[in-house]
Amino acid sequence: MNFLTYLISGISLGSVYAIIALGYTMVYGIAKMLNFAHGDFIMVGCYAIFTIVGAFSGSGLGMVIGVIAATVICTAVGVLTERIAYRPLREAGSPLAVLITAIGVSYLLENLALLIFGSDPKSFSSIIKWEGITIASLNIPGVTIVTICVSIIVLVLLQLFIHKTKDGQAMLAASQDRGAATLMGINVNRTISLTFAIGSFLAAIAGALLCSAYPTLNPYTGAMPGIKAFVAAVLGGIGSIPGAMIGGIVLGVIEILGRSYVSSQLSDAIVFAVLIIVLLVKPTGLLGKQIQEKV
Repeated sequence: MNFLTYLISGISLGSVYAIIALGYTMVYGIAKMLNFAHGDFIMVGCYAIFTIVGAFSGSGLGMVIGVIAATVICTAVGVLTERIAYRPLREAGSPLAVLITAIGVSYLLENLALLIFGSDPKSFSSIIKWEGITIASLNIPGVTIVTICVSIIVLVLLQLFIHKTKDGQAMLAASQDRGAATLMGINVNRTISLTFAIGSFLAAIAGALLCSAYPTLNPYTGAMPGIKAFVAAVLGGIGSIPGAMIGGIVLGVIEILGRSYVSSQLSDAIVFAVLIIVLLVKPTGLLGKQIQEKV
């Protein structure tokens, strides 16, 4: 029974990693860049919920307003970051400069949070009030069930959006060849901005679920989950949406089982060991494809 409890907790944590990894994999698949500030968008969303819930503490709608506001704020931050920090460097054709800028944006967001909210951890009130269900002697918390269901819904909606809408088809075209997509009349800059908007929206959702399960908030809340979500994206095959989902769940299960049966202090080391093994054995990830470079 303990194993089932750990397994369900791992799937729940992995579902959060999967939602975050979807943002990584979409941006990389289309813009061919790694947005290492993505984890800090999670923190921005969590602080937005924390602030708004505090302001509407006497109202039952505080949580709903907080989540909606968090998604709007994170989406705006993601789009502005792409427009102001990344686009000029991307058009200059220097991937390394974009990567360094992403790290700089991450430090900027963290230090702004330190200045505004201070370094003291905040107690985050869960947005999910459902107690959950009990099957025999197995208790499954409501936040766990909701997190898993939300991740499945996000995956299905994202797949439908990519394959069934005009903007989704534009993303697929831009991911294949940006130059050819431009010649076909696709506004690549707009497409990349839309990708950042969707990724940042998902970061806000992931942040709300993460802090509901682990109710402590500080300026570095999103840093480690963001890095682990990147590992999940690599594990599943970065650029693959189903791969990000599978990689996130597998990584979450590995982390929880490692924490429970090996050592809680070594759980992070186990996660990064998985990254090293994947890069050595199958660099493209579980569902990644080998791309042949034309010379």
